[in-house]
Amino acid sequence: MTLAAEAARTAAHGFLSPTGVEVAFLLVGLATLGAALITVTTRQLVHAALWLVVALGGLAVEYLLLTAEFIAWVQVLIYVGSVVVLLLFGLMLTKAPIGRSPDADSGNRPVALAVALAAAAALVWVVVDAFRTTWIDLDGPAQGSTDVIGQTLFQHWVLPFEALSVLLLAALVGAIVLSRKKKEDES
Repeated sequence: MTLAAEAARTAAHGFLSPTGVEVAFLLVGLATLGAALITVTTRQLVHAALWLVVALGGLAVEYLLLTAEFIAWVQVLIYVGSVVVLLLFGLMLTKAPIGRSPDADSGNRPVALAVALAAAAALVWVVVDAFRTTWIDLDGPAQGSTDVIGQTLFQHWVLPFEALSVLLLAALVGAIVLSRKKKEDES
């Protein structure tokens, strides 16, 4: 492709002429944001866990739209498949209330909302400032391979990954211990 043709293609593509992938990305992002908001605002713990599945699944779709298939499947397998199932097992083993939980509301909603909005504004500002002039070429070759991702993961992120797995295991063991104590007290 010549330099003039590339410049014409880049100039033709602007903010007000989105492609189908960009429109899909925006719509899936809005659906994911809605599911995340329902997750943190619902008063039923099981419903919150199920809406979390929708939000994490939406993130996996966003990764697919960005042509990061490996990360999308990791998102599905680890977060949707493992973490949410572990969360649901923890809810079941601790006999968490299935219906509304009035004691789960601490009354700090206005403060939490203010902190969440401030954090979201700061995050949006940082991301927009960092990637203001960057465009992702979705038609070009994939930028990352599983080899590069694996090397980065096992060189820099293996300790946090293992710490998270130990933390999740401790939470599951704690839930089992709590459920066993309640059964012994009842008999």
